[in-house]
Amino acid sequence: MNILFAVIRREYLQRVKSRWFLVSTFAAPLFFIGLTVVPILYETSRNETRRTMALVDQTGRLADRVQPMLEEAGFKVSVAPAGALDSLRALALSGDLGSYLVLDDEALSRGHVSYFGTQGPGGIRGMTIRGVVVQSAIEERLLQTGSDIDLDAFFAGGSMELNLLEEASDGTTEDEPEFVGVFAAAILLYMVVIMYAAAVMRAALEEKTGRIVEILISSVRPWELMLGKIIGVGSVGLTQLAVWILCGTVAFTLGIPALVAARPDLVDPEVVAQGLPGLGLMVLFVVLFLGGYFLYAALYAAVGAMCSSEEEAQQAQFPVIFLLVPSIILLMPVMETPNATWAVIASMFPFFTPVLLYARVGAGTVPLWQIGVSVALLYLGVLGVAWVAGRIYRVGILMQGKRPNLPELW
Repeated sequence: MNILFAVIRREYLQRVKSRWFLVSTFAAPLFFIGLTVVPILYETSRNETRRTMALVDQTGRLADRVQPMLEEAGFKVSVAPAGALDSLRALALSGDLGSYLVLDDEALSRGHVSYFGTQGPGGIRGMTIRGVVVQSAIEERLLQTGSDIDLDAFFAGGSMELNLLEEASDGTTEDEPEFVGVFAAAILLYMVVIMYAAAVMRAALEEKTGRIVEILISSVRPWELMLGKIIGVGSVGLTQLAVWILCGTVAFTLGIPALVAARPDLVDPEVVAQGLPGLGLMVLFVVLFLGGYFLYAALYAAVGAMCSSEEEAQQAQFPVIFLLVPSIILLMPVMETPNATWAVIASMFPFFTPVLLYARVGAGTVPLWQIGVSVALLYLGVLGVAWVAGRIYRVGILMQGKRPNLPELW
């Protein structure tokens, strides 16, 4: 047992201390956070004068609606009389006024607005202004016809109440899960499983090609060496995931309130919160990551033990990759119909479980017994694959120049 822990410790520390680990663990999250936050911060820090706006309502019917909506979006709006166009132009040219809007009859007929300023409003601001004018015009036209419609709900994209019917039950109601967040998490699960499982193959191949394994086998049994590599590299993966989750939590906890305070028009906390996985999904993510990792790491370790060069290993790993690729192909159909019979069966196949089960749970309500059966079959598959891979590893790790055949393995 002490030898096993020594192998685990060596594999873990060797990778944690590498530059690759430091870059991928810390630089990558910072890069993606910066890619998202920097444009918003840049937009926030720009000259406050650009946010000052005058509103000229030549219709006399839209200013009372447009002004509060633009102020809610972060603009500082003042209503000016129709005869003040020349003075507004002078203020804008001198830099004392960011811009001014002119609403005429075309604003009521087709949502048209005239924008005047020394600089364009930019993509986000332009869409905000157009959306406010269109919504105000529609509300005003409907008011004239006596219609009572909640336009805020319409412009928000509507909503859907999900009611799942079961026998001997009145049904349950819940909000529709966030599609993008679940899809991204499923893809991330696929990537981390492949990335760290392939690292086990490279570790076995390096020791075999470097003739280090002959020395190691004299003091450690092959199965201990394989298990130590799998657990050691898996611990590196868990460490990296923990750091990513911590960085994401800190960024969300500190960054979102600051952005909301600075620019409430750019960030909706409720929308952001809906895209985040709940505690149950996070726990399931870790459980599936561990099961999927151990399943594929054992196969990759066997591939590394059978091959004698990097080129040979690249070719030999394709059958292993083909076991996981169908789950990515089926990901979208499964999210569309998570409780279809074929989707249930596919999610219980151990090689597909890590990706498809997470997609099913995130896309709809899955009975607990199906989750339990899928996870149990996944870990039973881990034991079976580990036993087969152990036999291959035991024979193949010492063979040089050729792959072992079936009689040699058994």
